[in-house]
Amino acid sequence: MSVIVIDTIDKFNSFISSSSLSVVHFSAEWAEQCKQVTDVLQELIKLPEAKNFGTQFGVCDAESLSEVSLKYKIDSVPTVIFFKNSQQIDRIDGVDVAQMSSKVKSYSAGKSVQNESPKQSLEERLKSLINKHNVMVFMKGTRDGPRCGFSKQLIHILNETGVQYDTFDILTDEEVRQGLKEFSQWPTYPQVYVKGELIGGLDIIKELLENGELESTLNA
Repeated sequence: MSVIVIDTIDKFNSFISSSSLSVVHFSAEWAEQCKQVTDVLQELIKLPEAKNFGTQFGVCDAESLSEVSLKYKIDSVPTVIFFKNSQQIDRIDGVDVAQMSSKVKSYSAGKSVQNESPKQSLEERLKSLINKHNVMVFMKGTRDGPRCGFSKQLIHILNETGVQYDTFDILTDEEVRQGLKEFSQWPTYPQVYVKGELIGGLDIIKELLENGELESTLNA
C-alpha cells in the first residue's frame, strides 16, 4: 500500500467519501517540505491503527486542483487535511510530524484528538525559536529561497552587512506563523529578533540602515 496520487476532482471526491479516515496532503513540486510530508505519510501507512481501520493516504497538487484548494482554503503548502464521509474533521498547516502521527492514530480508531499543545507550551516554543540564534529572521521562505518581496529585500540587506543570522520559514508551520504575531504584537512578516528581542520588520531595518545604526543593532 502506498500514498495515492489524486489528480482529478472526481478522484478527490471519491477518495474523501470513505467512511474510514482519508488523509490528503496538498502539495506542490517546488516546496521542499512537501516531499518530507509525503515520506512521513508513507511511513504512517504502516501504523497498526491505519492498517486495522482502513485508513487511506493521498497526495494532490494544490495548484493543479485549484478548485479544491480554494474550497478548503489552502493558502500554503504543505497542508494535510483529514476527512471522513466527505467531511473535513481536522487539518495541519505546515510540517508537524508528531501531530500527524497522533491524529492518524486517533482518528483511524474513531477517537477524538485532545489539544496537546496548550498555550504555554507554544509560548515556550516561540521563545526557544526566537533565541535560537543571536539574530533570528522569521520570514516566508528561506534565505536561499525567499517567497515574498519583503523577505527577499530583507535578506539582501542582511547579507550586505555580513552579520551571521538564522531564518525560520513561517510557511512550514502555521502554529508559529499565527502564534508569533500574537506573541510579539507585530502583525506582519518578516520579523527580525536580536538576542530574543523584536527589532521589527523590513521598514525598521531600512530605517536603521539609512541611519547607519543597523550593524550596531544586529551586533548588540
